[in-house]
Amino acid sequence: MNQNFDKCMSWLLKHEGGFVNHPRDPGGMTNLGVTKTTYDSFYGTDIDEEGMQRLTRADVEPIYWKNYWLPNKCQELPHGVDWMVFDWSVNSGPSRAAKALQRAVGAYEDGAIGPKTLEAVKASNRVDIIEQMANDREAFYRSLSTFDTFGRGWLRRNDETTEQAIAMG
Repeated sequence: MNQNFDKCMSWLLKHEGGFVNHPRDPGGMTNLGVTKTTYDSFYGTDIDEEGMQRLTRADVEPIYWKNYWLPNKCQELPHGVDWMVFDWSVNSGPSRAAKALQRAVGAYEDGAIGPKTLEAVKASNRVDIIEQMANDREAFYRSLSTFDTFGRGWLRRNDETTEQAIAMG
């Protein structure tokens, strides 16, 4: 794992928080941002609520690395862009984050970051990418039916992520 991943994980876990089981959250039982379904799928388990409540960073870090950081090639993205893509991948799915990156750099939007997307990223200004992704993310959040319940937190998260990403330069 790399140095930026460690820094991004620390920020991510501040956003994700601890154990929650909000009735309006379609993810259901979640701890450190990992749903029971994701945890069970990754580890081949059927973890109970008590187990979910006891999760640690060491338990969830491999999930974030394999399911979110690597698929979107965050290790090959400029500092800050990696954080924007990673955080949105976790919050809304890797494909949505990849498409937002592709849209920001004018690449074909297929939801899979490959050589052509990476070339377009290199040819683009990293702050412009970050700001475009932040604008797209806000518009996406505002379009969701659960915006009235969770929107304020989502917008705060987007603002914090954007500020941190720009400062990573």
